[in-house]
Amino acid sequence: MAQQVQGVIAPGRNEPVRVETIVVPDPGPGEAVVTVQACGVCHTDLHYKQGGINDEFPFLLGHEAAGLVESVGEGVTEVAPGDFVILNWRAVCGNCRACLRGRPQYCFDTHNARQKMTLTDGTELSPALGIGAFAEKTLVAAGQCTKVDPAVAPAVAGLLGCGVMAGIGAAINTGQVGRGDSVAVIGCGGVGDAAVVGARLAGAARIIAVDIDDRKLETAKSMGATHTVNSRSTDPVEAIRELTGGFGADVVIEAVGRPETYRQAFYARDLAGTVVLVGVPTPEMKLELPLLDVFGRGGALKSSWYGDCLPSRDFPMLVDLHQQGRIDLAAFVTETIGLGDVEAAFDRMHQGDVLRSVVVF
Repeated sequence: MAQQVQGVIAPGRNEPVRVETIVVPDPGPGEAVVTVQACGVCHTDLHYKQGGINDEFPFLLGHEAAGLVESVGEGVTEVAPGDFVILNWRAVCGNCRACLRGRPQYCFDTHNARQKMTLTDGTELSPALGIGAFAEKTLVAAGQCTKVDPAVAPAVAGLLGCGVMAGIGAAINTGQVGRGDSVAVIGCGGVGDAAVVGARLAGAARIIAVDIDDRKLETAKSMGATHTVNSRSTDPVEAIRELTGGFGADVVIEAVGRPETYRQAFYARDLAGTVVLVGVPTPEMKLELPLLDVFGRGGALKSSWYGDCLPSRDFPMLVDLHQQGRIDLAAFVTETIGLGDVEAAFDRMHQGDVLRSVVVF
């Protein structure tokens, strides 16, 4: 029988979010209903609210979540009721050309639930990133559920569902930071700080954090940055070169998603170095670079979707590292809030006052 729960929707472009009654159907074949225990307030949810992703309003927001599987549909074997899971938005299909080539982290046909959650009047909701977890319960494809150690706090585990995984993965998976490398991270919000953590975990010798906010730079330093650069008062390209023997960093991770910061990343890398774009640009943004510079500097220009992660591999590993005290995922949780506080959390995010606000149920 379908259930009615409370959830946060974005009714229209730039309209305030509100708590509504959501109808969650019983899981069909390949689906699962998850009781959400915690969900982070991610910048992507704000993009949805602003119409920066698409215009399929109303959206059921929230995607960076962890909780308990309540029920599963026909044919589901990978999870069972009672399992503690992190929700992911890239449930691999196993059959597309990327999966068949042994590269499931690039799956081109990821799964979502086939059924729609609705408002009580029957209005269909578009779940953010196919999840919609600012709700007491949500319906997802079973493959979007990744089992992890239930001893980890849900508010911590859920962050791996998007932002923290995106940053750590940008360093480890996409940038392939190695022992002794120099790394620069431009933009020190939640994703950028996670990239700092990833670079440190990979054994980078020098990690340079770049931002225009001294508060964020101090936080990045506490996460493992060895040097900081305030790009409001200092040319970041020159500063990064100065800190790397005049050469530039081996890997530069751009965690802002703007043309001007991407150009900084491009010119702040060493010859044959790597630029990783993990910041999300808006549709109207354009980038112009001299093609001769692209050719002459060599190296690699990469984009990182979800940190090029494979949830079944990366989520349990990072939870284990957290449990062992080797990375501090709890440091990303600035505050815990209720469902009715999401709009205010967006304001605090915009002001740069938080790494993550986390809705706890």
